[in-house]
Amino acid sequence: MNSRSDMPPGKKNRKQKSQPGLLKAPLPLLDDPEGEHLPAFLPFTVDAHVHLFPDSLFSVIWLWFERFGWPIRYRLTSPEIINFLLDRGIHHIVALHYAHKSGVARELNAYMAKLCHSHPTVTAMATVFPGEKHATDILEDAFQSGLKGVKLHSHVQCFEMNSPQLNEIYEVCIAHQKPIIMHVGREPKSPAYPCDPYDLCSSDELERVLRNYPDLKVCVPHLGADEFDAYRRMLAKYDNLWLDTTMTLARYLPMDFFPDLTELRADRIIFGTDFPNLPYAWDREIRGLIELNLPDTVLEKILGKNASEFYDINSLHKPPYLR
Repeated sequence: MNSRSDMPPGKKNRKQKSQPGLLKAPLPLLDDPEGEHLPAFLPFTVDAHVHLFPDSLFSVIWLWFERFGWPIRYRLTSPEIINFLLDRGIHHIVALHYAHKSGVARELNAYMAKLCHSHPTVTAMATVFPGEKHATDILEDAFQSGLKGVKLHSHVQCFEMNSPQLNEIYEVCIAHQKPIIMHVGREPKSPAYPCDPYDLCSSDELERVLRNYPDLKVCVPHLGADEFDAYRRMLAKYDNLWLDTTMTLARYLPMDFFPDLTELRADRIIFGTDFPNLPYAWDREIRGLIELNLPDTVLEKILGKNASEFYDINSLHKPPYLR
């Protein structure tokens, strides 16, 4: 989604470079079969990358995806999304959203806070548009309302990770011991974005954040696509870095290489899907994870334990062995 009225200072001329990215043309809708329920043998399972937006904003996002990304298979309202996943065996949901321009974060955070208060099995993140007026106050109020961290999306918000606008967000998160999930991998990139992710999203820039803010808990979605090797090395080096699996287990994106989960630090990988913004079956990634035949202890970490640690999921909503 690229509709917005303003950007942080210095970002207006971030034009796309020559790399076309994975989304140089819309990708296809898959008609793969879907399961009715998660397999009963799975441990406590958290989908830690679920998008919840007001209906009007979902409509705009889905229109963007149809034109530049992929068709959306599950066009559901936020309450329907929660019920859909819980009814199919997901135990807990981490809900994400992001402000696409300044001036909308407070309203979005209020929407998310109200929604998660009605659903104790939902842990919800806040949002803010980096560089907007009173950004730190917006986050302070969001945390006071019960939101558990911050979601940012560099492809949409066009921020530099090591800018003063981001530093103030990091400092508020550290002061309140809240994690941050940032889409700062270079892919999936679309020429329709208003800035170039290959310019803004170098793994070197993220490593500077990890070094400068060792008390900041950072999660990068999509296993850091497409700089998988760099993120594998950083994962082994920095205790304040996590990665989530979103869309990588589905083998849908047109990439030549996907990382081997067995080569990654097992206590720092979090399961997530991007539901409902998917072009394939809701459980495709779960099935992909099962097919890896990981040890039970590793599967427990990826499906639930790591998300519980990172997002501080309330112990009342976890099974006894995780409390």
